[in-house]
Amino acid sequence: MLSKEMLSEVDGTISALMQLTDSFSQEQFNLVPFEGSWTAGELAKHMVMSNSGFTEILNGPVKDTERNPEELVEKIKTDFLNFNIKMESPAFVVPPKGNYIKEDLLNALRDIQTKIGEAIQNLDLSKTCMAFGLPGYGFLTRTEAISFILYHTKRHIHQLENIHEKIINLK
Repeated sequence: MLSKEMLSEVDGTISALMQLTDSFSQEQFNLVPFEGSWTAGELAKHMVMSNSGFTEILNGPVKDTERNPEELVEKIKTDFLNFNIKMESPAFVVPPKGNYIKEDLLNALRDIQTKIGEAIQNLDLSKTCMAFGLPGYGFLTRTEAISFILYHTKRHIHQLENIHEKIINLK
């Protein structure tokens, strides 16, 4: 995927996440839709935690890549867009239980969206990020890390749509 296309798709996906997040009232934002589910607020906090971590990875130390820089993109896409499997988030990106302020998380997501856009436009996406090896994937190239952000966000949009449907039907 060309960086211009990548920028457009990532930007549109994060915008869709923010629009859906904003569709919850502040009261609905912290309601548990069903047993075992995160609230919309917790999901938004998870996205802030995860994607802000990726902005650090993208801007962290890198090395030249010794493989196809897009090698893991299709695996990441397949894994995260398979809505028939349940995934467990690593503990370091599990949001703490609590009441979240929707506007604060939307502002954080806007900031992350800007930082990711700047990374796509200004960094060599073929480099391998060395700040963190992702469980199950290892060290990702910047292209793969941005693909992770994209497909991980799409997965959570799907979950947030389910949460929204349940919350709307609680009344």
